[in-house]
Amino acid sequence: MISAREALHRLQEGNRRFAAGLQGQHAGANESKRRELVSGQEPFAIILGCSDSRVPAELIFDQGLGDLFVIRVAGNVVAPSQIGSVEFAAERFGTPLVVVLGHSNCGAIQATLEELVRPQETRSPNLRSIADRIRPAVEPLLDAASSKEVDKLVPSAVRANIRASANQLRRGSQILEQLVEKDELLIVGAEYSLETGAVDFFDGVTDLQRP
Repeated sequence: MISAREALHRLQEGNRRFAAGLQGQHAGANESKRRELVSGQEPFAIILGCSDSRVPAELIFDQGLGDLFVIRVAGNVVAPSQIGSVEFAAERFGTPLVVVLGHSNCGAIQATLEELVRPQETRSPNLRSIADRIRPAVEPLLDAASSKEVDKLVPSAVRANIRASANQLRRGSQILEQLVEKDELLIVGAEYSLETGAVDFFDGVTDLQRP
């Protein structure tokens, strides 16, 4: 298995190709690769991303079958099932890198901010459970803002939520904590720009010298 640094650089290079419109034709798309993966997998990165249809991890990182272990949920929130999924891949496959991937103009973030400004009693309890996981990360931003205009707060709220989710993975699982302590796992946060197609790895990568 490659190192976390190598995995990160592989994602960065793939995203550069995607943003430039230079995606490769992966062996992961052909029959022989599909048959090869029947017996097992060795994904080099775990992606915990948003369910937004505009942010498919395999495409924006220009990767093929068997390359990424992808978990998607609205707002890239962290709940027990997401933690368990990350633990499974990190332990079972030895995957060295976890990326919490948010994106610009995230609807779940905007909806949470709107709920904080104008609570709706009719909101589904299932949707509310997502907002409740986002709330602790974004509420301080709303409290500190001179303006309660939601649109102006979304960019900073997106990043605050990514950081919170990454920190929850780092500190909310004994299994993941131990892997991180042994330098067998790196957990980072990143934001995908819907406008440019570029991914900015901004959280947890200072020691890797961001390009």
